[in-house]
Amino acid sequence: MDSSNRFQFVNSTHLNGVSVLDANMRDFAYDKHAHEEFSIGVTLQGRQDFFCQGAFHRNPAGSVLLFNPEDVHDGCSGGLQDLEYLMLYVHPESVESQFRALGVKQPNALRIEGCRIDNVDLRNQALIMASLLKDPQSSRIEQESALFQLSHAMVSSAGLLDEMETSSRKESLLLRAKDYIQANLHKDIAIDDIANAASMSKFHFIRLFRAQFGITPHQYVLNCRINGARKALETGLPSSDVAQAFGFSDSSHLNRRFKRAYGMTPKQYQLQIRALPPPASS
Repeated sequence: MDSSNRFQFVNSTHLNGVSVLDANMRDFAYDKHAHEEFSIGVTLQGRQDFFCQGAFHRNPAGSVLLFNPEDVHDGCSGGLQDLEYLMLYVHPESVESQFRALGVKQPNALRIEGCRIDNVDLRNQALIMASLLKDPQSSRIEQESALFQLSHAMVSSAGLLDEMETSSRKESLLLRAKDYIQANLHKDIAIDDIANAASMSKFHFIRLFRAQFGITPHQYVLNCRINGARKALETGLPSSDVAQAFGFSDSSHLNRRFKRAYGMTPKQYQLQIRALPPPASS
C-alpha cells in the first residue's frame, strides 16, 4: 500500500458519538462494510467510487455522499488523481433530539434515500462540522449549533422538514433568551443555559430562535461578543483583556473571529480608529 494513503480520525471533545475522518487515498480500497452511524462525506479532490443501496456510484469533487446506519458499502479512488475526502460519523442517538425538535415523528427510523445527495446546504454544514471537530479551540456551543444545522440539512434532504410558527408567548421567551446572552457574554455560555433561560428544550429552542431571528443562538452569541469587543477595543484596551472580557478562549481566537467580521485584526482596527481625527464639535 502506498505511503500517500492517509487516514486521520478526530473525535469531538464536546459531543458524544460524533467524529470526522480526514482521508487521502491512492491505491487503497475498502472491503464491503457498514457503520452504526450516519456517514456523511464530502469529496474534496479526485473521485470516490463505491457500491451502496444496490447501485454503483461515482462521486466527483464537491459532491456529497451519505450512508444510513447499516448501509453496506465499499469504496476506492476512481480516476488518476488521488482521492481526498472528509467523512463525518454521527451516531443516531446523537441527533435523536434534534430530529424530534425538527418535527420527525420517528427519529430513530429516519432514513435518507439516495447515496449521492444533491444538497448544497448539507455539503456546507458537513464542511463546517468537520472544520470545528478538527479545531481544538472550537467551543461546545459552536459544535452543538453546527450539529443542529447539520441535522436540519439531513431532515431537509429526507423531505421531512416541518416548519414551525412562533406564538407571541414564544417570542417573549426568545427575547428573554437574548437578554440572558447579553448579560453573560463574558462566560462560556452553553446552549442548555440559554434554552433554560427561555424555558425550552435545547433543540426546540435552537429551531425557534433561528426561525424568529434568522440566526442561530451561537451566531447571535458570537455576533454580540464581536460587537462588544469592537467597542472595548476603541477604548484602547489590550486585545488579550478584550478576549477575556467577551468570552473568547484567547487573543488568537478573538483575532480569527474579528478578522472574519471586519477584514482586519483587532490591533489593526485599534490603530485605524485611534488615527482618525475626532469628530467636529457643533
